[in-house]
Amino acid sequence: MTIDFWTLGLQAINVGVLIWLLSRVFWTPIAAAIAARQTATQTALDNAADVQAKADAALADVTQARAGIAAERTAALAEAAREAEAQSKQAAAAAQTQADTLLAAATATAKAKAEADRAAANAASATLAVAMARKLLAGLDTQVVQAAFLDRLVAGIAEMTPSDRAALVATPGGIDLVSPDALDATAQAKVTATVHKALGGTPDLHFVTDPALIAGGELRTAHFTLHNSWRADLDDIAGALTDAA
Repeated sequence: MTIDFWTLGLQAINVGVLIWLLSRVFWTPIAAAIAARQTATQTALDNAADVQAKADAALADVTQARAGIAAERTAALAEAAREAEAQSKQAAAAAQTQADTLLAAATATAKAKAEADRAAANAASATLAVAMARKLLAGLDTQVVQAAFLDRLVAGIAEMTPSDRAALVATPGGIDLVSPDALDATAQAKVTATVHKALGGTPDLHFVTDPALIAGGELRTAHFTLHNSWRADLDDIAGALTDAA
């Protein structure tokens, strides 16, 4: 077997030229394209990672916001429930207060009416009792009764202080002596003498009639009255009955 070195040399040169051509025309662009593709792919991956990170961050924000909204809603509902309960309690308290006020007013009105009715009934009873007493007393012996009241009148004058008796005697215009019936001259003279003696002076006496006295007599001036009659006694009794009731 013979080796042709020229042929081998030419083939080596051909291979070298082919390799040089491939490296310049094919391999370099391919490598550049591959590198560019790798760069683009890495850039896309980086961008995707950024987008994913932003999406994750946005999702976290949304989740946090939803959690905050839920918490605010829960707090708002709780606050609304507390306010509703407070308003309900306040309304119930106001209603109870109003009811208590109305009840107290009704109770006070009923009590006042009952007291007024009882007072009116007591007053009517006292008035009826006094009216019956007037009728009974009016039928008694007038002369005997008047004599007894004249003694009472003298006793009443005697209970006055000396200065009061002196002031009564010195009353300008004299004294009215009131009786239920008109007195004749004899009776007037007797009463005048008795009153003058009791007063210790001789003031002018003016005899006046007042049937409402029923019995007895009274001494009257512009500023003084000495009560001595059944009307005064019955009025005192009626007042006592009313006060007692």
